[in-house]
Amino acid sequence: QYIWPGRDGITIRPIRPEDEPLIIAFHDMVSDHSIYLRYFHTIKRSARIAHDRLTRICFNDYDREIALVAEVSTPDPNIIGVCRLTQKHGLPEAEFAMLIADPYQGQGFGTELLSRLIEVARTEGLKRLTGEILAENSGMQHLCKRVGFQLKPTVEPGILSATLDLTPSG
Repeated sequence: QYIWPGRDGITIRPIRPEDEPLIIAFHDMVSDHSIYLRYFHTIKRSARIAHDRLTRICFNDYDREIALVAEVSTPDPNIIGVCRLTQKHGLPEAEFAMLIADPYQGQGFGTELLSRLIEVARTEGLKRLTGEILAENSGMQHLCKRVGFQLKPTVEPGILSATLDLTPSG
């Protein structure tokens, strides 16, 4: 758990199974456009908040993945962002993905959340983080560059590859 200095009431912590109701509320703050930018296609809200899906999302299998959430600790707590890394089988690298609720985008929450996830990746001994970003997702591109990722086009038009070398010299 990490209490964000200078941001009263913001906690960054691992996701928990009991977060399911908070993740449902989180999806009420995420637009279809943000879902498209994250998943490269739209997903109906009913599918995003299906119990079976949320059971998987809200459970960390620490041997292969971890999801962190940014939570606003008000009398009624809200999750405002989710960032996940999934280790690639048999390799010292992981893929990352992130989604920030629309009202909180562009305020530094994504940068802080991804920075904490990078710390977790280093602690776990991972050597590289990778992710794919739509070319039209300029906000995510800027965020990734800000924390040190290199962006390159992929063979698939409109998709960029983001790579962060986590080795000490990287």
